[in-house]
Amino acid sequence: MRYNIKTTEFDLTPAIKEYIDKKIAHLDKYIKPGQEESMMCYIEIGKTTNHHKNGDIFRSEFTIHMGGQSVRAESSQEDLYSSLDKVTEEAQRGLTSFKGKRTSLIRRGGAKIKSIIKGFYGK
Repeated sequence: MRYNIKTTEFDLTPAIKEYIDKKIAHLDKYIKPGQEESMMCYIEIGKTTNHHKNGDIFRSEFTIHMGGQSVRAESSQEDLYSSLDKVTEEAQRGLTSFKGKRTSLIRRGGAKIKSIIKGFYGK
């Protein structure tokens, strides 16, 4: 999956970029093979304010675009790494939900076609 990282109010260090790479690689297993090239993930990480010392000051956001659909996850935490963990979990949940909805739609369509065919041959 291709991705673009945007930072707000701080600089992107190699350690943070490596951590994001690891989290994106974790999300790749929820994507069908062959779809990786057509998917784009926009990642925004940053500090919400500069004057606070404690509280939820780090914000992470993933927006994953795939074939006309998008999955969005957002999290604010006290630590940047915990914020990235939380947003990855939400994105994973969104990707599995999208996969389940698509599978369900295909199964319902197949069942409907089968019932129509049975209706023609049953009479």
